[in-house]
Amino acid sequence: MNHLAHLYLARPTVESRVGNLLGDFARGVDIDALPAPVKEGLDNHRATDAFTDRHPEVLRAKTLFSKQRRRFAGVALDVLFDHYLIRNWSRFTQASRPAFIEDAYQDLDRGRHLMPKAMVEVTQRMIRHDWLSAYEELDTIGLALDRIAGRIRFPNQFGGMIEEIKVMDEELETVFLAFFPDLLAFTGTRQQ
Repeated sequence: MNHLAHLYLARPTVESRVGNLLGDFARGVDIDALPAPVKEGLDNHRATDAFTDRHPEVLRAKTLFSKQRRRFAGVALDVLFDHYLIRNWSRFTQASRPAFIEDAYQDLDRGRHLMPKAMVEVTQRMIRHDWLSAYEELDTIGLALDRIAGRIRFPNQFGGMIEEIKVMDEELETVFLAFFPDLLAFTGTRQQ
């Protein structure tokens, strides 16, 4: 799962939201020094990722990608699932999406003191450029995937992956709609 989904699966607190995004920035962080609610959020992030990576629908979705891009299918699905969460927001909550995003941004801004430097830099860019709302557009997902492809340090064919996604859009959204309720049930159990 990507930024929006991790924030959606967090408790609505500064510490939980920071912890739920920290999984992507935890390298070199002294986990034992984290405040308990941040560590719980980090644990939720990691459990969410592990559950997602093992889910039969997600595993099936990865096989839909061409052989040259299949290696990166998990990364693509993580980002794409944020798009599908936005597209299907009202299926999962009655909360206003713009209000949720604004609250999440405010909590991330207030929680900067809990973040490693790289995370502060990324979350500030996220807020400034409103990444979470931008995930509504499939073309923006393509741009995000191309930026990720550009950071890979070896030759790859990840760039342009959005073209495959567009062809499979309905099928991939069906995968998300089958998978995401299971993830909600799993994380709901973890957070009680």
